Amino acid sequence: MSHAVQAQEVAYAYPQHGYGLPSVSLQLDPGEVLHVAGPSGSGKSTLARCLSGLIPHLYRGRLTGEVRLAGLRTHTAPLWRLAEQAGLVFQNPAAQMLTVTTEDEIIFGLENLGLPPSVIESRLETALARFHLEPFRHRSPHTLSGGEQQKLALAAITARQPPVLILDEPLSMLDSTASMELVAHLEDLARAGTTVVICEHRGEYLQAVPSLQTVHLNGSASPTAEPGHRLTRAAPQVAHFRLDVSNLTVRLGGRPVLRDVTLSAESGQVLAIVGRNGVGKTTLLRALAGLQQYRGEITVGGQRPDFGIVYQNPSLQLFNATVREEVLYRIDDPDLDRYAWLMAALGLSRYEETPPLLLSEGEKKRLALAMTLMRGPRHGILLDEPALGQDAAHKAILMRLASALADEGQLVILTTHDLALASQADRMLILGENGFVADGPPAEVLSDDDPWAQVSLRVPSWVVSE
Repeated sequence: MSHAVQAQEVAYAYPQHGYGLPSVSLQLDPGEVLHVAGPSGSGKSTLARCLSGLIPHLYRGRLTGEVRLAGLRTHTAPLWRLAEQAGLVFQNPAAQMLTVTTEDEIIFGLENLGLPPSVIESRLETALARFHLEPFRHRSPHTLSGGEQQKLALAAITARQPPVLILDEPLSMLDSTASMELVAHLEDLARAGTTVVICEHRGEYLQAVPSLQTVHLNGSASPTAEPGHRLTRAAPQVAHFRLDVSNLTVRLGGRPVLRDVTLSAESGQVLAIVGRNGVGKTTLLRALAGLQQYRGEITVGGQRPDFGIVYQNPSLQLFNATVREEVLYRIDDPDLDRYAWLMAALGLSRYEETPPLLLSEGEKKRLALAMTLMRGPRHGILLDEPALGQDAAHKAILMRLASALADEGQLVILTTHDLALASQADRMLILGENGFVADGPPAEVLSDDDPWAQVSLRVPSWVVSE
């Protein structure tokens, strides 16, 4: 009997910059679970594309070795046959949204399998319920939050019940409760015979999975430099200020997203805002950045604040031909020493001539951060899910950068589902449906069970014990 997945000395290099996947060999049988770990940019997403057959069918780099799915050779079998064997959830779920409603997104793949209407209806309702998507069934996927889009992508692929399930950073945009629920669901699928491959930085959630196998990709993507304690080249000293937000209310599509949110924050600190998927964290940052219409007031000294923002989906703010052009875009007389330092500190130096959209998701995120810091916003930066696609080393660099900015008097506000990352901030706030339900030093907020229960979030044991 053939293996569910078999890769023999598989390696791949992208034509644009020559980096990709180092040689990997593995084999998995039905019901086995593999965790693919490794630094940001080490080739995890590339391996997922190889195992699913997207490489070589949709990518034209240099592929060596061989991949087989249920005995089918991926470089000769048609892609539609490979799609019957393996389902892939992309690292950026928005990239695989094809239809106009949530339920249509799930139905689309089922209809392509030629299933009877009764089976399609049953699988649709099961998928909507499992991923708590019933309230969004008639909403456009593109109006959902990043975490809700990730749930939808997972629902659409798992509803097809492929023999092999390949997930690229499936926990990256999920809150802690949704992450635990997904891992439990993957365990059930594995017990029923599904082979599961998970490319994931947040491996702590997977450690309890029975018989979990792990492969580490080393690649060559480690940070090339580390910033010092102070970010003197990227952030001139800022005079003390206070951000005041009062009665902030936002409605999107006729529905309330934020209701009378009030917040005050002194400069020179790092704030972490956490909360359930879809509670309005991204909307709050967009309002602070002046990108979202709202009612209420957002002021610094009676004026609009000047914040730079790094989007949850960094592809939305990348549009130049090369990384260098992106970082220096429309900056008159740029400080090239600061540019070179930022590129090295964020591990981007080798990609200067690479088209930005060809970077990994984690690298795109760091590129967007470099762009923001190069522009030098007056009051600070807003980071929407900065941990997406980042390994532990790059998360450490990110928090040192944030602390250095705060040392220079700026205000750094980040939203995240990574509670271990949030615990390193100066102040943690929990956003609920009717405003903030907790606000204080991270250790105190994490140890208080009441606000977490109010927002139906679970704090993983490894976060509390750190």
